[in-house]
Amino acid sequence: MTLELRHITKQFPGVLANDDVNLTVAEGEIVALLGENGAGKTTLMNILYGLYTPTSGEVLVDGEPLTLGSPAEAIDAGIGMVHQHFMLVPVFTVSENVILGDEPTREAGWLDMKRARKRVKEISSQYNLDVDPNAMTEDLPVGIQQRVEIIKVLERQARFVIFDEPTSVLTPMEVEGFFDIVRGLKADGKGIVFISHKLGEALELADRIVIMRRGKTVAEVLPSEVDEEKLAELMVGRPVELTVKKEEAQPGEVVLSVSNLIALDDRNQRAVNGVSLDVRAGEIVGIAGVQGNGQTELVEAITGLRQSLGGSITLAGKDITTDSPRAIHKQDVAHVPEDRQKSGLVLPFTVTENIVLDSYYENPISRGVQMHWDEAEERAERLVEEYDVRTPSTDTLVANLSGGNQQKVIVAREFDRDVTLVIASQPTRGIDVGSIEYIHSRIVEERDSGSAVLIVSSELDEIMALSDRIVVMYEGEVAGEFDGSASTTDVGLAMLGSSDTEAAAGTGGP
Repeated sequence: MTLELRHITKQFPGVLANDDVNLTVAEGEIVALLGENGAGKTTLMNILYGLYTPTSGEVLVDGEPLTLGSPAEAIDAGIGMVHQHFMLVPVFTVSENVILGDEPTREAGWLDMKRARKRVKEISSQYNLDVDPNAMTEDLPVGIQQRVEIIKVLERQARFVIFDEPTSVLTPMEVEGFFDIVRGLKADGKGIVFISHKLGEALELADRIVIMRRGKTVAEVLPSEVDEEKLAELMVGRPVELTVKKEEAQPGEVVLSVSNLIALDDRNQRAVNGVSLDVRAGEIVGIAGVQGNGQTELVEAITGLRQSLGGSITLAGKDITTDSPRAIHKQDVAHVPEDRQKSGLVLPFTVTENIVLDSYYENPISRGVQMHWDEAEERAERLVEEYDVRTPSTDTLVANLSGGNQQKVIVAREFDRDVTLVIASQPTRGIDVGSIEYIHSRIVEERDSGSAVLIVSSELDEIMALSDRIVVMYEGEVAGEFDGSASTTDVGLAMLGSSDTEAAAGTGGP
């Protein structure tokens, strides 16, 4: 059985998102769909899933045209989609989320939760998903929540499954587990469309790779025919530097000093347990660690978003432990938050409004009680061009941009001023190789201009490439400190809590 998109064109006001696109996927095949942010990948998949209606073109299964006016019709046709941002109700159990909209009933229309839990167990066992049907969804780590989404798709008898940036929120260990799941789906005869910005993953997982650029399909290759450099060039349309180029750091005075910091998580459990670290002017300190080991709470405490329980935080010698986020921002601190949609943007606001989100009350954007919109729009247009934000205009709602372009809006806003300290959490999550190249270069430029830079990333390769020093967190504590020449093996062992290596005891330092 074959799923086919034939001559798909999708026109939005001012934007040609898809331009005569053709794509096929057979049962038992994995097709990777690559492209820059705004290349049209997600729009194409939203058409396939019934969320959008194409301006022209058609979707066919085994040569028979489908009418997909809604996700329900796509599901009935055997098409499922696991979205980049999960569609789960946090306060529901796994079973309740899986059956939502397709509830099994027994006599007199009563909800049959026993049958629902049994079905979740069966699917979980068949595909080695290891999910507890009674678990509360909000208590599950991100990787398990993704498995719940997969169970939802499989419970509805999907023959073709779309994964939109499925590894962007996963740890390296979770990625390996996810790959095993996808290979299991393939072995069971499912056709897979795998959207990703991660070139190595496409080369490892896919049977075929389709590349889109500016709304068109520009190439279709086999993994054996290309390498990461060639894929990057096909995606961006020019050679891309995949390694970070930087000179040796010249550290100066301590800018950020964290001493014996203690902070609780949202469940009132100790997430940061006596962490101490310094970041100097002119250096990049990377925090490595498996997601969920206190990195999020540490950054939130430093930026004023989370109250600390003990310890101190100083910025250029000034105690900021109890300062508000605005007070810290006004002390020349740039912050790229971990979750762009929850903490970095106001989705119903325009690009312009989000660009001035942290400066609307300051001159020249604000003149007393009145906004100076000409200044705001001029700044937004300049940054959209400088950071290559793919948007029809600066008046477009930021919710309508791709995830990668949303990220570029935040980075542009935060880096467009002289700063003393840059704090960047997952700075390149979900963005394409060309944009990663640019953002990495801007982070290095900030360091070279004398800023102190603290980055947190679940991508160990990113930490290793950018950092002059590396601090590893494990279970809320510093498990090791390394200089930039440390091996991936040593850092990886410290991330797992190993204490039987010399390196894990710490080889770097200010």
